[in-house]
Amino acid sequence: MKVLIHNDWQEVLAKQFAAPYYGRLHEFLKEEYSHHTIYPEMHHIFQAFEWTPFSQVKVVILGQDPYHNPHQAHGLSFSVLPGVQIPPSLQNIYKELQDDLGYPPVHHGYLKSWAKQGVLLLNSVLTVRAGAAFSHAGKGWEPLTDAAIKALSARGGVVFILWGNAAKKKIPLIDQERNRIISSAHPSPLSASRGFFGSHPFSRANADLKELGESPINWQLPEKPDIDD
Repeated sequence: MKVLIHNDWQEVLAKQFAAPYYGRLHEFLKEEYSHHTIYPEMHHIFQAFEWTPFSQVKVVILGQDPYHNPHQAHGLSFSVLPGVQIPPSLQNIYKELQDDLGYPPVHHGYLKSWAKQGVLLLNSVLTVRAGAAFSHAGKGWEPLTDAAIKALSARGGVVFILWGNAAKKKIPLIDQERNRIISSAHPSPLSASRGFFGSHPFSRANADLKELGESPINWQLPEKPDIDD
């Protein structure tokens, strides 16, 4: 079988890639990429898994589906490529980060440094048609990303940060005796004031990591984004 992810995630998800539903998803995506503008670019679909190997995951931040406007999505939830305007939800994440840990917002939205430290920035759905949010929901991504969550839960020692109702629906997949869950409202401007602001997810995640015997995340992003590879 063709290797889709170049680290230990490939073995973890091998049964999913071989399942009939994934074959149907693959055919659907071939048609979509051939006839429509789809985000992210095809070679970035599994970027979150590529940058954060299964064995190195400490924290999961779960999003819904990729940004659907031009030049934004590159395979990590909430992150955008350098030079792209920071989306409103990420602006609110930066505000909460400053309130929580005192780190002033950087001038880019590229979250690679989090990913490289063990923060899996995972969307439930990994592709989207341009200008059409949730257009690839229900096409086959959810069983695969649910399998990733279940595998991490079984491994244990992971902090799951769940923002918004869609993310909270994944709670039944997580063994709360072996892992930690931090949940709140979504950072979207529509809901951030209803429980996201003041939730201190970053300091709480680091406290949970220490309890789990893991080293904390340095949540302070570099002012100059690392754009290598």
